[in-house]
Amino acid sequence: MSTNRFAVIVAGGSGQRMGSEAPKQFLILNGKPILMHTIELFLSLSQKPGIVLVLPKNQMERWKNLCVEYSFTANLTLTAGGETRFQSVKNGLSLIPLNNSLVAIHDGVRPLVSKQVIEECYATAAQKGIAIPVIKPVESVRLVEGSTSKAFDRNSVLLVQTPQVFKSELIKECYNVPEQPYFTDDASVVESQGYTIHTVEGNRENIKITTPFDLQIAEMLIRSKQI
Repeated sequence: MSTNRFAVIVAGGSGQRMGSEAPKQFLILNGKPILMHTIELFLSLSQKPGIVLVLPKNQMERWKNLCVEYSFTANLTLTAGGETRFQSVKNGLSLIPLNNSLVAIHDGVRPLVSKQVIEECYATAAQKGIAIPVIKPVESVRLVEGSTSKAFDRNSVLLVQTPQVFKSELIKECYNVPEQPYFTDDASVVESQGYTIHTVEGNRENIKITTPFDLQIAEMLIRSKQI
């Protein structure tokens, strides 16, 4: 029996760090909003997942207008987010079925994750229940201790990306816990319940677009893929 695939795409940015009035997920990247690139990437997979898009309630009308403007007709389910990312993910997960399903949770402003990484996350989660993409830092790393810092072995550090993929019954169970300040991503929620986190190699282009510099880098990367 094949496993059903889903993706919860969370897009709750405000655009503050961009210095923009428009939420960052709606900024234009290579001719259309960033969020549309992200959704189209998942829908281009050979086994298309069911998409749940989580947006702040006050951004839904703007999104619908953008879909008309850009003739964007992707088949997805739209739902309102909460005040925090944790609450938004939980709202999205409420629409995911329990039985024989895998769900990827992905940042809406990561449009450059490779299909290979997504497929590997789904495949690993199908076997182990959990899979998150990570990359190794190339810079030197220092550990802050109070008002000072000291050199830290970068080989002991992994940088975490999305999509983070889970068996649906596992992640839905874990999101029944009260929200905690140390829940920085979905893996940290799952790990708090005693589960082991399994990693796959991510792709370095899979940046989270949060600043004008990130947007410039993403423009160069996406154009280079089309040459």
